[in-house]
Amino acid sequence: MKLKRRVAVFASGGGSNLGAILDHLDALGPAAPAAVALVVSNREGAGALARASARGIPAVVIADPSSAPHLLTLLEHHAIDLVVLAGYLRLIPREVVERYEGRVVNVHPALLPKHGGPGMYGARVHRAVLAAGDRESGATVHFVDAEFDRGKIIATARVPVEKTDTPESLAARILVAEHFLYPRTLHLLVASDSHLPAAEYFANPPSGVTIDAPRPPLSL
Repeated sequence: MKLKRRVAVFASGGGSNLGAILDHLDALGPAAPAAVALVVSNREGAGALARASARGIPAVVIADPSSAPHLLTLLEHHAIDLVVLAGYLRLIPREVVERYEGRVVNVHPALLPKHGGPGMYGARVHRAVLAAGDRESGATVHFVDAEFDRGKIIATARVPVEKTDTPESLAARILVAEHFLYPRTLHLLVASDSHLPAAEYFANPPSGVTIDAPRPPLSL
C-alpha cells in the first residue's frame, strides 16, 4: 500500500479551510492520498487548533513564527511532506520555503496577482476588489516563495462581483469557492501518479463558481 503524504496545515484563525480539507479527505476514505498530520498556528486561541485537537491531530502553537530552525525541526519531527497555509497571516521564513521548495502552498481570497501582498488579507482584500470596480473575484491557490502572494499560481476559482456586494457578502461567496477549490487542488497535487485529467478533480463546482485548474509538477 502506498504511504499517504503527510500534510501540515498552518492557520491563524478559525480553520474553515482546514475543515474543508479534512472533510474532503474523509470523503475519499482509504483512497485518500494524504492525511493531515500536524496543525500549526501563531495564535493560541485559533479555532484551527481546536478543530485539530478534536480530530486527534497534533496541534502546535509556535511562539516565534520567524524562527526557521524551530519550524524546520517541527516539520521534520512530524515527517511532513507538504505545507499548506490556510488563513495563516505570517510570512514563512525563507529557509523553510527553500527546504520545502515546491511543497508549500497557500490560498488567497482574490485573483492574484491583483489584490495580494503584505497586509492584504480578509476584509481588506474584498474592500480593495470593490473599490477597484472589478467585475469578478475569487480564490487563488499558489506555491509559496519568500514574498507574500507572489509564488506560481496553481489553480483559481472565479466568482462574479455583484453590484450590490458588500465586503461581507463577497467574502461569503469566495469562501464557498475556497472550500471547493483548495481541498481538490491539494488532492490533485499529491495524486501525482494519477492519470485523471485535472478537470476531473473539480467536477460539479458550486453554482456561480468557475474553476481554472492547470496541473503543475510537484516533487515529493
